[in-house]
Amino acid sequence: MFERFSSGYYLGELYVEPHDGDRAVIQQADHEHVNEQLYAAGTGLERLDAPLVMKLGAGHIPVGGDEGVPSGTLAVPRSIADEDLPATRNVLLADADRAENLLRWEGWEPSANA
Repeated sequence: MFERFSSGYYLGELYVEPHDGDRAVIQQADHEHVNEQLYAAGTGLERLDAPLVMKLGAGHIPVGGDEGVPSGTLAVPRSIADEDLPATRNVLLADADRAENLLRWEGWEPSANA
């Protein structure tokens, strides 16, 4: 789904569509798979529900999982969707270190947001 792009990002192609929710989401199984493959440190029992951080256009967005979203699709709130959606787009996925830093800047703490 994603391949290494740079020292801080992976690159993937997703179908991006607007939705009525208040946060960006991908299919729950995809979310858990990406979390496990790219964010888990391999140190035993780890969270697989931490938000992924994707860069779409010029901005970073936290992305959760949702059973109602088709695999390979990123559903973004209408408030941040542009008029060209739905469309297939290149999406950058922040690696674990960059994602943690970006989420902390936004006030997300793993223990507080469990």
